[in-house]
Amino acid sequence: MEFLDEKLEEYVNQHTSPESKLLNKLNRQTHISVLQPRMLSGHLQGRTLSLFSKMLQPKRILEIGTYTGYSAICLAEGLKENGKLITIDVNYELEEMVNSYIKEADLSDKIEMKVGNALEIIPDLNKNFDLVFIDADKSNYAKYYDLLIEDLPSGAILIADNVLWSGKVLEETKKNDVDTEALKIFNKKIQEDDRVENVLMPIRDGLMVIRKK
Repeated sequence: MEFLDEKLEEYVNQHTSPESKLLNKLNRQTHISVLQPRMLSGHLQGRTLSLFSKMLQPKRILEIGTYTGYSAICLAEGLKENGKLITIDVNYELEEMVNSYIKEADLSDKIEMKVGNALEIIPDLNKNFDLVFIDADKSNYAKYYDLLIEDLPSGAILIADNVLWSGKVLEETKKNDVDTEALKIFNKKIQEDDRVENVLMPIRDGLMVIRKK
């Protein structure tokens, strides 16, 4: 996931607005006590998501893939008054931790966590979302996109994480490497969809930023 020279990455972080004390605490706890902490959005990506949200000032946000709640809190920073963020994750074991940080961030009235299979939950949602962040199982990225894109309003923004997949998208897909192949298919799908315009940003592990026309 490290595409920049270490010193250059340090310079980038030094010239990016700092994460809050709460987010820094969540960052540290995730690295200490939760498996696969590299899944955390972290400082640079978190500030990027926050800035996108603040520019858009969305009324409704959907996040697919909560993990420990770091990105949800970042995205919620830009919500309009009385706005709502729905975040979905299949891992019920992290629900208590996530909700404790949401409460500490005073966002319990703005963030709702749903635990379960996103492919089953999304069809029952009102899809009038202004902003969608996809950061879940890579093999289903295209399915999540297909469930949402037709019903999203014009101007809605979707952001998909990990679309560079540590550079593996440039390599020939190895046998049984389902995630890499799925991300290649997803990236190609977005590039060829004339309903949207998109930019693949080489931030951290790659953010595909998509705007519905």
